[in-house]
Amino acid sequence: MNAPLYNNEILRLAASIPFHARIERPQASVEKRSPVCGSRVAVDVDLDAEGRVAAVGMLVRACALGQASAALMSAHVLGRSAAELAETRDQLTAWLAGERADPPEWPRLELFAPALPHRARHPSIRLAFEAAAEAAALAARHEAAPVQARGRL
Repeated sequence: MNAPLYNNEILRLAASIPFHARIERPQASVEKRSPVCGSRVAVDVDLDAEGRVAAVGMLVRACALGQASAALMSAHVLGRSAAELAETRDQLTAWLAGERADPPEWPRLELFAPALPHRARHPSIRLAFEAAAEAAALAARHEAAPVQARGRL
């Protein structure tokens, strides 16, 4: 792979995170931190009556790769179920680990292909997807009760 790790598209995404504000009273909130680089992402979610993400809020304190990943996650998370988010998280983890050839079926995740050989960067790329999947699962289990969880990758 000759593509630069921090290309223009990654940097553009890092500067344009949608939903970059917390939800005041989310059904669930999860914060993830990478012990490797210290990147942090907090994701708040509200689900609709069908169990799909109706609202998302985030606080992102991460490197450009983590910010770009959070931008892609939040740009396409509305309308997704907890199961869909868990599947994407698991597929992303497998792809980054070299256990599957193709990125998950989530718009534009192929942009992270230059990061595949850089294992120390993988936790930051996974943060937003990890937090969103866990928050959606918590919200689905606890429906309208506010829940908070904290975790490390």
